[in-house]
Amino acid sequence: MSDKKTILKNLKAMQETDVRTVDLDTLRDIRDVCIDPALPKEERFLSFIRQIGNPYCYRHGNCVVKISFTDSDITLEERMISYLRSKY
Repeated sequence: MSDKKTILKNLKAMQETDVRTVDLDTLRDIRDVCIDPALPKEERFLSFIRQIGNPYCYRHGNCVVKISFTDSDITLEERMISYLRSKY
């Protein structure tokens, strides 16, 4: 399980990747990731991380994708409903 420990240790550094300065050629394309749904949850997670490299900053074609999460009790669904209500 040293692979798991290494991944968890590096997640914080991965999270700090600056999308403005990252080299596009160093990022993996999310479209190349293939997860076996038959694997247990933890193995699916590790497989994803091994394939994508940095789960916080990756490519989709020529676009850089950077994701982040806030420390909040509000769910994505609640945010989407709030957003849609504000628009319509």
